[in-house]
Amino acid sequence: MSTKNWTIHTGIVVSIPKEDIDTDQILPKQFMKLIDKKGFGKHLFHDWRYLDLEGKIHNPEFILNQEGFKNASVLIAGKNFGCGSSREHAPWALSDFGFRAILAPSFADIFSINSAKNGIALVRLQEKEIHYLNEWVSKNSRLSIRINLENLEVQAGDRTFSFHLDSASVNRIRNSWDDIDITLKHANEILEFERIRKTEKSFLEVYW
Repeated sequence: MSTKNWTIHTGIVVSIPKEDIDTDQILPKQFMKLIDKKGFGKHLFHDWRYLDLEGKIHNPEFILNQEGFKNASVLIAGKNFGCGSSREHAPWALSDFGFRAILAPSFADIFSINSAKNGIALVRLQEKEIHYLNEWVSKNSRLSIRINLENLEVQAGDRTFSFHLDSASVNRIRNSWDDIDITLKHANEILEFERIRKTEKSFLEVYW
């Protein structure tokens, strides 16, 4: 079980106001060879963060390389974030880098499912609210945003925005549950089902 569970998170916010940021931009395919979730963070947004293929020369113009944003944990992005291929490696990279919430008008469906499994809250806000936050961030530096999964609110300065996140995703993030954890919560029911099956349909045991 991961230790990245949280209910209320306050962190430095960074804005990448692009639409249709796909999973290959989040984590290029050549870095999908690792078999552990750890270590992907250094390859996050690789083609934007680095000026060379090896990832040794940082691009000083990219926001995550600039002082004050290297430890950002809340990301503001454009609509349809996480589109493209269904690779779970993309949220692995975001989580390993340190991101705990992404604010955008919309997200790709499969990316949404994978994000909650990795402790990332996807906060859907109206486009005008995202626009306000982008303006707010552009006029200030090293700002923090507070995400509350109890009352589903975002606090940015003196403004508060409400959002919806399904209870299953909230529970995954708050408890750091993956699919195995959720399955094991029903271990007693599974064992009881197996007991009844063996009793009522013992003839099946020949084939199992």
